[in-house]
Amino acid sequence: MAAASASIEVVAEPRLALQLLAWILAGTVLGGCSGLVPGLHANNFALLLAGAAPSVPGPPLFVGCAMLAAGVVHTFLNAVPAMALGVPDAEMAVTALPGHRLVIEGRGYEAVRLSAVGSLLAVLAAIPLAIPVTWAMTAAYPTIRSSLPLLLTMVVVALVAAERSWRARVGGLLSFALAAGLGALTLDLSPDAPLDAGGMLAPLFAGLFGAPVLLDAIRGGGIPVQDGAAIALPRRAVVVTAVAGAFAGAIVGYIPGISAAIAAVAVLVVVPADAGDRGYIVATSGVDTANTIFALFALVAIGQPRTGVMVAFESVNAPLKLPVLLAAVALAGLIGFVLVCTLGDAYLELVGRLSYRKISGTVLGLLVVLSYLFTGPLGVLVFGAAAAIGMVPVRLRARRVHLMGVLIGPLLFGR
Repeated sequence: MAAASASIEVVAEPRLALQLLAWILAGTVLGGCSGLVPGLHANNFALLLAGAAPSVPGPPLFVGCAMLAAGVVHTFLNAVPAMALGVPDAEMAVTALPGHRLVIEGRGYEAVRLSAVGSLLAVLAAIPLAIPVTWAMTAAYPTIRSSLPLLLTMVVVALVAAERSWRARVGGLLSFALAAGLGALTLDLSPDAPLDAGGMLAPLFAGLFGAPVLLDAIRGGGIPVQDGAAIALPRRAVVVTAVAGAFAGAIVGYIPGISAAIAAVAVLVVVPADAGDRGYIVATSGVDTANTIFALFALVAIGQPRTGVMVAFESVNAPLKLPVLLAAVALAGLIGFVLVCTLGDAYLELVGRLSYRKISGTVLGLLVVLSYLFTGPLGVLVFGAAAAIGMVPVRLRARRVHLMGVLIGPLLFGR
């Protein structure tokens, strides 16, 4: 009743509705800017928000809506630099990320739209699905928690078995083991740093997933001429993949150590076999964005903030008025979709006109700077070690997803 009365009050008062809209728009601008910064992990961005949000003057509900809007739009826009930066030489296409392979083929505009559509459809699917899925996940959560080591072991085995060659399987196991060891040694560290925003996740993720892509791109040929933005994937396949990604977003929100990339691999089991790289982009984007919505419901259901965005949300003591919060999420999703389709093309064109060697080197430098800002000198060393480990799956032709051992390994062994 309280949630309903809050939404009625906002609708009935034009002044309050306009204030809420202004806060949501401010959040979308913030999330759009952060999403376009290469290497800025969503959790680090959200924890920066958590540090600043309590000092922001305004009604807690409206500030909370702005935090959610920023988190949602960030998940839309962060796909753009991921596709535009780090494109390797065509000879390395077999080890490239799915989005990069489409860019190499001149289908970058299509890749941008696939990501935008995947995220938008996931928002539209997750909102009505959130209550029944959250009820089911909440009922199963005690069992999931008690069986977490077994569940994570099954995930690791399935990911390795899904590789197409023995060389890749060995590479996957080696990548997992090295990443797990690095995570066990570093995740609990809390070094002094200029910014207190997220600890060791920044250098670990930037080194494992960002640096290897950029290192290969330094000797690449840059972004070729892009031609055409029409989506080649059948409409039904796009919808099925995005909805499956929305369901997987709930799993990511409730099971520690499971990333959007891992969930996307699982999603591809239920989508058409010919979806390929396009299906992976839709699935990953859908999982990433839907996770924000399901994390909100997880906060309501089990009282635990499962993402950095929810930590920021809790920091302002925002009331859990779901009708208002979901309206903010839906509006942010629509704005994020428009921003990706407009800014994504311009981003690709801008990067395509610049020296790719210099861009890759500059972004690598930015990742080092971010590692220092979040974790100090120790973080720079961890970044270097993570970058070396991140090259292992690339060179052994295995999926980079095995590097999520950095989180799964410590969870498995109780660190």
